[in-house]
Amino acid sequence: MKNIVVIKCGGSTIETLSDEFFNSVKRLQDEGYAPVIVHGGGPGIKQMLTRLNVKTEFVDGLRKTDEQVMKVVEMVLSGSVNKTLVRKLGQAGIDALGLSGCDCHLIETVPRNQEKLGFVGEVTDVNTELILDLLARSIVPVIAPVGISVSGDSYNINADTAASAIALHLGAEKLLFVTDVPGILKNDVLIETITEREVHDLIADGTIYGGMIPKVEAALKSLQGDLQEVMITSADEEIVKNGKLIGTAIQREEKVTVG
Repeated sequence: MKNIVVIKCGGSTIETLSDEFFNSVKRLQDEGYAPVIVHGGGPGIKQMLTRLNVKTEFVDGLRKTDEQVMKVVEMVLSGSVNKTLVRKLGQAGIDALGLSGCDCHLIETVPRNQEKLGFVGEVTDVNTELILDLLARSIVPVIAPVGISVSGDSYNINADTAASAIALHLGAEKLLFVTDVPGILKNDVLIETITEREVHDLIADGTIYGGMIPKVEAALKSLQGDLQEVMITSADEEIVKNGKLIGTAIQREEKVTVG
């Protein structure tokens, strides 16, 4: 299937996603794209862990996940966060189906470092047949980044990692990171296309700064395998106009031609 677009929605943006964003997903479908949504849920997980008085910590930027924490992670990601997105997509006239990576072994996983991180997983395989079947029916899969191991255990997967793996396995045309900004700006002007090297230059000269740095770095990490381009786009504005995706496209060096 052509024109698959994987859209990664960070947990911090989900509550602020505008009606325009969901209407844009509908327009993507109408203009021949096949959207797949992968979401995070960090703020919701943190809130529930605090409410239940469950202690947790971060190791190397990842939430250390024991059995008790994993139950909360799965409850929040596969439950409230996932279904919030499904409902909002439905309100925009989109048929959407909420899934966990555990459903039909959608995201197969191995421990990243069981001793150090607990139930934090790395993606080994993706059930692309299931996703493609849904897309063929014009159903938007909404995927919570909870994976399953061969032994049947659930694992917490970083949402950026999950979105990248799904995009790579599907051979997606685009991977979009939805943020609270329209893309990378220079002198308040949107940069439509930029290379990896140019991104590093803009970080060095201070054009990209603060909270934008981790967003861009997450996008850069996804440029692997056959994926040649990722895009940073806005949660507050339209993401497609006249058939064109709106935002900043970050491309591998070899894809950019001169002249």
